[in-house]
Amino acid sequence: MKCVVLDDYQGVALSNADWSGLDVTVLREHLDDPAPALADAECVVIMRERTPFTAALFGRLPKLRLLITSGMRNASIDLEAAAEHGVTVCGTGSAKTPPTELTWALILGLARHLVTENANFHARGPWQSTVGVDLAGRTLGLIGFGNLGRAVGRVGKAFGMDVVAWSQNLTEDRTEAEGVRMASGLHELLEQSDFASVHLVLSDRTRGLVDAAALARLKPGAFLINTSRAAIVDQKALVEVLRDNRIAGAGLDVFETEPLPLNDELRTFPNVLATPHLGYVTETNYRTYFQEAVEDIHAFVQGKPVRELTHSQ
Repeated sequence: MKCVVLDDYQGVALSNADWSGLDVTVLREHLDDPAPALADAECVVIMRERTPFTAALFGRLPKLRLLITSGMRNASIDLEAAAEHGVTVCGTGSAKTPPTELTWALILGLARHLVTENANFHARGPWQSTVGVDLAGRTLGLIGFGNLGRAVGRVGKAFGMDVVAWSQNLTEDRTEAEGVRMASGLHELLEQSDFASVHLVLSDRTRGLVDAAALARLKPGAFLINTSRAAIVDQKALVEVLRDNRIAGAGLDVFETEPLPLNDELRTFPNVLATPHLGYVTETNYRTYFQEAVEDIHAFVQGKPVRELTHSQ
């Protein structure tokens, strides 16, 4: 089976699994149109949502039989179109701890002005030029209280923060079990938050949920952190509040277009601490992704696919 691995930015796919016996080509650069490079591929391995697989793309890949994504959820794959074209889609395991850790890297980086102070240090600039924001006694607002939201909240409590949570289906018994307050609505949560962090799955009802009206509820000294999906936050409205310094800043790991275009305005804001979608990018996760991708290939060849993703899920 001829297999192509897409978007291996770091060049680590082959070293993280045993691909022996497989005809594998690894592509490190992102391709806006991957179809020509995949013309002969029977199997494609993709990393998260880096390359969307739409109905149109499936239609241009008549030899494709197996598509493997890291993780067990990928909103950028048209699973219905995959089934119509006879393509089996499989996933892999994925740890929940790395996004939690990156969320706190962004919160701490913003609170203590780490980028500014590090840049000054290496440039032999001022010895101290900023005053940090305390976490103890401040309010951490969690938009979403699933596995990731709860994990982020536990760290916040360890820092001595007051933690409040909200989501559409959240119940008070779930927050009480964690020693967390429940807000009655999104706007109430944002009004209270010194740090507001997004931890929702992107869906029809969460797309654009944090809109201009919601962002207007944030305090001038508040920070917004998004390590979930960019489209949950109205990006135009976010750019406006950051441009006008209506909030203290934002920590962002996700963007509507990735890689983010070089001329995107978000790249110009000093009150933005941004990382290039690194939430899941850790050694443990990468070993899991690529080792289980190889398992998926062998299982498919043997006629017994594992970890299948279907449109009905």
